[in-house]
Amino acid sequence: MTSSRPTLRAPLALAVALAVSLGLVGCQPGSYTTTAEAPAAAGARAPLSEIDWLEDPRAYVGTSTALLETNALEPLEPALSQSLPVTVESDELSGQLSLTISSTDRVLALDMSGSLAATVWALGFGDRLIGRDISTTFPGVEHLPVVTGSGHAISPESVLALRPDLIITDGTIGPIDVVLQLRDAGIPVVFVRVAPGLSQPAELARRVAQIFGAPEAGALLAQRVTADIADVTGVIAARAPQAREDKLRMVFLYLRGANGIYYLFGEESGAGELITALGGIDIATEIGWVGLRPMTDEALIAANPDLILVMTGGLESVGGVEDLVVLKPALGLTRAGAHLRFVDMADSQVLSFGPRTALVIDALARAIYAPEQ
Repeated sequence: MTSSRPTLRAPLALAVALAVSLGLVGCQPGSYTTTAEAPAAAGARAPLSEIDWLEDPRAYVGTSTALLETNALEPLEPALSQSLPVTVESDELSGQLSLTISSTDRVLALDMSGSLAATVWALGFGDRLIGRDISTTFPGVEHLPVVTGSGHAISPESVLALRPDLIITDGTIGPIDVVLQLRDAGIPVVFVRVAPGLSQPAELARRVAQIFGAPEAGALLAQRVTADIADVTGVIAARAPQAREDKLRMVFLYLRGANGIYYLFGEESGAGELITALGGIDIATEIGWVGLRPMTDEALIAANPDLILVMTGGLESVGGVEDLVVLKPALGLTRAGAHLRFVDMADSQVLSFGPRTALVIDALARAIYAPEQ
């Protein structure tokens, strides 16, 4: 069964629109053979509740990098049984499409942040993965061939060579016509589009588990990730500044220096929920920005953030914070720019909203409120 080539519909179109507008889908393929290395990890450390937090986070000067304690993913144990075939709904851009899945022995789970493969792994079906996208870098997948390039463009030849019996994606790798051609070639393709935010990890767990014919596993993983997120956000709520005037005003800035791309993330990107979970004030939500906005000097100065969240790769693409402030002098007119108050985190982690979301929030909280520990 094939699908038409429809137009984008809100709100699930945001991730696709983001990828297209930032040049991440449909660009040059890049390398499909280079091994994507896992981001650095911090290693064992004291619980977030036991470390010393800054007395006045708004007064701190300097940059910091958020690191996960570990890149490893803990799968459910024991792995629960499957019941196939199963009929699932694929989130096509034109609407829902019913598909019957009869085999999950050879699976590709592909998206821009690696969240789908991480969810498959956490559900206990990691041994079914036969390839990976460039953002899937957690321990255990190093040997898998990479089928998307540096621009998240898929290599159809690489996919066909792996003989998958199932592709799970969310539309953020492409071009979309290439993905649909793989379906036309006889490979079942299921689109799973979940709005980004703190509820996404649990919903992904349930949706992906359904595709595997293992709804009990999905319920268990959803329960686990929800509890983990509640634990870490509870600590932050108790320890972060309580008065509104003391809270950090934050914004998420997307950078790609080589292409001259500077975007502010607004509502529907998930950045607002992340900032709120971190005990901050999301300026984009406060102002009413939706989607993503090109960064203008006027908008940035008017927002006047205390702290700016960025992706590590994006920051490196502009030469670091000091070079960024030179490139964009308006940044220096904000509190964040004057204090060089930027917190960066690996591109594949910071807005991934997968099974490690609680660890992401924990890492960001440390970089924001205890940067020198």
